[in-house]
Amino acid sequence: MIIVLKKDLDEEVKQRIMAELYQKGCVVREINGTGQSAIVAIGRGDLDSKAVAAMDGVAEVVPLTGKFKLVGRQWHPHNSEVKVGPITIGGQRIVLIAGPCAIESLDQAMTIAREVKRYGAVLFRGGAFKPRTSPYSFQGLEEEGLKILAQVRQETGLPVVTEITSVSQADLMDRYVDMVQVGARNMQNFELLKTVGRLGKPVLLKRGLASTIEEWLMSAEYILSEGNDQVVLCERGIRTYEPYTRNTLDLSAIPVLRNLTHLPIVVDPSHATGIREKVAPMARAAIAAGADGLMVEVHHDPDKALSDGPQSLYPQQFGQLARDIYVIAPVVGKQLDYDYIEKAGRQKHPTTGSAAMAAHLGHPGSFSHLATIQYLGSDAQMISKTSFRAIFDAVENDEVQYGVIPLENSLTGSIHENYDLLLEYNLSIVGELYLRIIHHLISVPGTRLEDIRQVWSSEAAIQQCRAFLDQQPHWQINTVHATASAVRQLNDLPTRGNAAIGSREAAQYYGMQVIAESIETNPRNFTRFGIIGKQPLTGRPKKKSSVVFSTKNQPGALFDVMKIFADSQINLVKLESRPIHGQPWQYMFYADIEADIQMPSIKEPMARLKEKTEFLKVLGSY
Repeated sequence: MIIVLKKDLDEEVKQRIMAELYQKGCVVREINGTGQSAIVAIGRGDLDSKAVAAMDGVAEVVPLTGKFKLVGRQWHPHNSEVKVGPITIGGQRIVLIAGPCAIESLDQAMTIAREVKRYGAVLFRGGAFKPRTSPYSFQGLEEEGLKILAQVRQETGLPVVTEITSVSQADLMDRYVDMVQVGARNMQNFELLKTVGRLGKPVLLKRGLASTIEEWLMSAEYILSEGNDQVVLCERGIRTYEPYTRNTLDLSAIPVLRNLTHLPIVVDPSHATGIREKVAPMARAAIAAGADGLMVEVHHDPDKALSDGPQSLYPQQFGQLARDIYVIAPVVGKQLDYDYIEKAGRQKHPTTGSAAMAAHLGHPGSFSHLATIQYLGSDAQMISKTSFRAIFDAVENDEVQYGVIPLENSLTGSIHENYDLLLEYNLSIVGELYLRIIHHLISVPGTRLEDIRQVWSSEAAIQQCRAFLDQQPHWQINTVHATASAVRQLNDLPTRGNAAIGSREAAQYYGMQVIAESIETNPRNFTRFGIIGKQPLTGRPKKKSSVVFSTKNQPGALFDVMKIFADSQINLVKLESRPIHGQPWQYMFYADIEADIQMPSIKEPMARLKEKTEFLKVLGSY
């Protein structure tokens, strides 16, 4: 049952209620992020709801319906995030888990770990204990394999995950690994599930060979009931009559699970297909279907692998798959961050030692806020600002390390104010991110489309949804500085009939209802965000640079500059002019090039560029 507590209840009273329920044999959890003070209690036997309702401090008792109590969405409506070391599974960034099926040697593990990290993996998988169909197959290196995994983590910084096959291995798992995997064959080994629940480490729970989704979730319920809510579900294919693949990958399980549970979901296309050539297509499909990550087997010499060589990707194939996921991820509202591990290790403020801070426009739920989370992670400290200039000031004055600003939108073009501010301030672009912008019409719960009289949002959002809004000419359109601010104010407006345009995350954050989905005029609506700061967050080689320059007012001046790029085989990906303030009909040119200006090979073209321009400023390499 869900126990709603009275407003402004004293913390001591709440703890007394929880302790009494615990003494009655209940599993007790506090509900967070729901906008109300409540706890959930699940009894192992009969629990008298009337007696609970009569407790001092209890306002209401709501029965928990359905079979899934702790893994279900009734008491936990928002998606969970599972932390594995510095990595978050279930957040805004796609997580790639990669490595060999089995740990064979230190050299083999280190070779593969370095390769998969280079290509974007953030967790390293490898079996130390291998449950095999045949007793004569390689069974793993056991504790020696766990020691190798620990060495991999120490050298590469990658958290490690491996399978536990027996209750007796719990102490070893606790000593060596960051995440424990419960394999398909052990999904309903209930004593093992209880053990990993009590172990307290993050758990990767694979679906059984022929298990239903309900059976799978009930296995997760065992783990959560022991006090461990750090559980990730892994779809790895189920056994069917089809012989052309090792198993049948059930991608339909992803949207079903999204509706039933708050737990993160990853997909293992390697075991699902059992065939190397089929892994990448199914991996791409899994991300498109909404998976939070992938678990892929990779081996540098799969022909000599002691386990599952035919389904293991070569490192280069894994690298190509990562590039594909990098392109697909923004379409489903996520990012694949190649610098995830490095960013996590460096997110410390240089003076305070606290988590790296960033400034963005608007309240939580704004698209700038989502971009900040996708670039820095949800653990980074963030502050909101009411203007772009305020963001630049915050970075300039060391109030924050980074600012996240929109630079251009695929539908409405460049945000000229920010280009002007880049020229004015002595800050650099140190990173970029492309975010798909999906706008929804949002209002207070119970509002219908025909009830709407006024719509609130930012000017940019209104322009991006112009075709939808033009169908409602009787609506009054009002502008605010950010989309999340519009959603946030809905509860404070004196009359009903108000709506806002914003993100689904903003609607969830402020307890609102989505009335109309995806109302942007063009679905290919992306915003390019720039990350500004005084120094880069990562040391990864730079692939792009931005410059601003002015030329002499004479025929062919701009052509001479463009010829320098052409002669040097430097690809120009953006060129835009902006008026020079105070100098009518004089222009600055902003350019993005696919090159790192700091590289020695670019030194000579840059020297020629300085000769052909009257003014030149490097805005950053990233």
